[in-house]
Amino acid sequence: MAAGYVWDGADLILWVRAQPRASRDEWVGLQEDRFRVRITAPPVDGQANAHLREFLAALFGVAKSQVTLLAGETGRDKRWRIAAPKRWPSEIEP
Repeated sequence: MAAGYVWDGADLILWVRAQPRASRDEWVGLQEDRFRVRITAPPVDGQANAHLREFLAALFGVAKSQVTLLAGETGRDKRWRIAAPKRWPSEIEP
């Protein structure tokens, strides 16, 4: 998993390092072995995870229900499943 993602059939498994309480929502890109994402939500009561789910859904062109947190509920490092993404950042090869 050096690239920060793997394809599982039509689904994308994505490793993310989240930076909560940022000044704006932003896809930073690949750093080391995961993608860095800045989000404005605080890491309180699941707000950051919910906000990150919405951000990823918009970025990949899918409904929020198609974005599932697989691991990392309480940490900065997370693993997400994006079901059949319609678009993706240039660092991700289909």
